[in-house]
Amino acid sequence: MLIHTATFVQSSPSVKSCPQSTLPEYAFIGRSNVGKSSLINMLTGHKGLAMTSQKPGKTQLINHFLINQSWHLVDLPGYGYARRSLEQREQFRKLITQYVSKREALVNLFVLVDIRHEPQRIDLEFINEMGEKGIPFSIVFTKADKIGKQVQQEAVEAYRSRLLEDWEELPPLFVTSASTGMGRDELLDYIDQLNRMIAELEG
Repeated sequence: MLIHTATFVQSSPSVKSCPQSTLPEYAFIGRSNVGKSSLINMLTGHKGLAMTSQKPGKTQLINHFLINQSWHLVDLPGYGYARRSLEQREQFRKLITQYVSKREALVNLFVLVDIRHEPQRIDLEFINEMGEKGIPFSIVFTKADKIGKQVQQEAVEAYRSRLLEDWEELPPLFVTSASTGMGRDELLDYIDQLNRMIAELEG
């Protein structure tokens, strides 16, 4: 898939205030320092589309971007940022839960995890929660350029093994790098496939 246009639509403090649209949505989420904004900018080919910051926890609202006039990319707040107050973390948790549970336009949730780290409890808990809720999702490993190919393979295999302790079938897995563009074609092709399936079903 080629990205011809990518424009910011709006930031929403709640699910109710999200755009009234039937276009398919693909949301991105992860811990606050996982490199989500950089990945979104790499995918869309627009460096300044999503705000990047040295300070984790920059995204605090539901941000919608219109891609190719045909689908929405959604940037969700990060989870598990320790420097937020308990009240703020609970507020974000509710916002995320409401979005993934109630947003009918959501087609797939991309859960980002840092490939350099062994499976983290907070990520595994979130992934399992999405599975329990029946939310369609994929796992996207970020920052693959920071380690060698052999270590990449070992890291992905470690995640597979850990997930298979709880899962019979694994969700799609993608390995990416915002710096090198690794995984861009695979992710966009996957979104394109889902969009085509939706179009066929709608007939």
